[in-house]
Amino acid sequence: MQRNSSKRSLASWARGFAALWAVLVGGVALSARPAEASPFAYVAKSTGNTVSAIDTATNTVVATIMVRNQPTSVAVTPDGTRAYVTNRGSASVSVINTATNAVLATVLVGRQPIGVAVTPDGTRVYVTNFASNTVSVIATATNTVIKTILVGGSPLGSPLPRMGPMPIWRIAAPARSR
Repeated sequence: MQRNSSKRSLASWARGFAALWAVLVGGVALSARPAEASPFAYVAKSTGNTVSAIDTATNTVVATIMVRNQPTSVAVTPDGTRAYVTNRGSASVSVINTATNAVLATVLVGRQPIGVAVTPDGTRVYVTNFASNTVSVIATATNTVIKTILVGGSPLGSPLPRMGPMPIWRIAAPARSR
């Protein structure tokens, strides 16, 4: 009996220590975040051929960015520095610099690009091309298509399952001074 009691005590101590460690690490991570960083939502507006940048702290549109024909989906890199926008009507992806809210590059992909997702490490962007039955893989370092994968079946939505369903907006938290 005494042995089981000491095992429970040790397990309880270990859980407490793990919880304390998580709080300390979380506190350090939060305090390391720049004070001027603010989250922004990027919303594709298909009928106006624009993307709205919304400051989620104030719930106001801070920029309207012109992109190509029929923007459909937006994915933001994990570091929040770039937003990738599928342009369904022009077979392209607009790359937005989130610090300036300006189009940095336009990448040609397959016909009717709809879904877009960025890998967790931010090195690749995957785009589903509905009318081409393909997925385009874009290298974020060069903003060029490095591979086109034939998948068939008019692909829709996010090409990376861990990224969830096709979004109409994504959040970015770039550090920028005002």
